[in-house]
Amino acid sequence: MTAHATDYTWFEQRYPVLGEAYCLAQVQGISADELLRRFDALPGGEVTGLDAVVAAWESFDDGEDEQAEALFPSDEDRLFVAVTELDGWALGVEPFGYLGALDEVVPRLGEGTRLVAHFRNSMGVDHFHWWEHGIRRLHFEPLFPDQRDGSDAEAPGIPELLTACGFDLETQAHDLHTEAAFALAERLTDLRLGPERLEAATFRIGYAPRP
Repeated sequence: MTAHATDYTWFEQRYPVLGEAYCLAQVQGISADELLRRFDALPGGEVTGLDAVVAAWESFDDGEDEQAEALFPSDEDRLFVAVTELDGWALGVEPFGYLGALDEVVPRLGEGTRLVAHFRNSMGVDHFHWWEHGIRRLHFEPLFPDQRDGSDAEAPGIPELLTACGFDLETQAHDLHTEAAFALAERLTDLRLGPERLEAATFRIGYAPRP
């Protein structure tokens, strides 16, 4: 894969809600239902397309999700997650969420396989994770790609890989750093995301407990 940040400028334009705050977790070789189980999520219904996911989250966030009301008490603190399957990967999408980027949750989500996840909140805080069979291979904040940790953080080829994705390791320029995170995820998973695929996908809605 030769993905670059410029390949993902559509994301914020096409999905402005997610462009403000999102978390995406990709887990290899498991089903969408298994990913929901690893989130400890109560399974809900299905929707088609990422636009419908955002609309379902907005209903949940506004307290108007009748399905959620039927599944758990209103005082039970749960977060919204939507999952689908693409090319042998389970993909979890959290509008304004963060579970897929929490250190205490990521190992469980990626248990026994590869996980690639990235997150940004509305305040600009961001994280990128690459885990393999319980080992943190790479973690950094896309805003600060020169400050990395993990077993492969300083491995040969990693700086070149980040630069090829569009991260600026020299001047710390912040242009397209979120888009560069998408490009890096593509290079690590061989899974290209695009609006056509995301709008054709069937997502299962789930409600995961807040840690």
